[in-house]
Amino acid sequence: MSTGPLLFTRYAFPPNERGLCGPADSAALREYAVAGVTDPGLAALAARFAGAWPYLRLIAAANGIDDPLDARVVGAYWVGSSLLENARLAGYGTYLDDRFRRQAGRAWEPIAATIGAGAVPHHSFHVFCVYPWTGLLRDGHTEPSLHVLDSCRISWGRVVTADPLVVARCPLTWDGREIALGPPVPCQVAAGFVTGLGPGDWVSLHWNHVCDRLTPSQLRALRRYSARHLRLANAAAPPARNLLQLGTGQPAMVPAGPAAGRAR
Repeated sequence: MSTGPLLFTRYAFPPNERGLCGPADSAALREYAVAGVTDPGLAALAARFAGAWPYLRLIAAANGIDDPLDARVVGAYWVGSSLLENARLAGYGTYLDDRFRRQAGRAWEPIAATIGAGAVPHHSFHVFCVYPWTGLLRDGHTEPSLHVLDSCRISWGRVVTADPLVVARCPLTWDGREIALGPPVPCQVAAGFVTGLGPGDWVSLHWNHVCDRLTPSQLRALRRYSARHLRLANAAAPPARNLLQLGTGQPAMVPAGPAAGRAR
């Protein structure tokens, strides 16, 4: 499971299974992950994640890497690495301007402000600064906004017990003004496609599924880039009524639940 396409699958499958992003054929994605096989079919599935794929291409191009599914690129997008800083310096703002300005309308300027303030093509930027959920939260729609933001970001936690699999992680909190990280809370999670977990292991999580074990350097990177974009979102979050569900072109109404629309 160390190849780039399979690493991408570990992170992308949980929301894809819920109908939140990517192609409708989540069963095929699961089969690849279980079998641990990489072939052109898996790469084709990954390319159909309309939100993540352009970011992968951007990171790869900025670092002189031919394959957007290179493991270094995939790890940079979901977890974080120095590759992101090269992408920021390589015209990230121009890329987003071309892709999102027309859809976002008046909501574009607050998004653009986060780019100038240091945003990079990390998954946490898209969750906190581009998605409509932060704006919905500020507009008074606490739920499901806070739940979706907390589930959709790549979080981290430490394994407490292996059977059942319980992880201590810091949930997002909302005080009416800012989103922050609360104290660690034990929660039961799914192992996803990661085996052999034991107490003390640090793991990454997406929609209550373990995605990977984290090395100390990966843990530091995930914390650092998540904190950066959380800080930018708190400083420049636009009101929900001006936002679009970017990637769909539809007005950002309050969804009926977390599974509303494939926005990524």
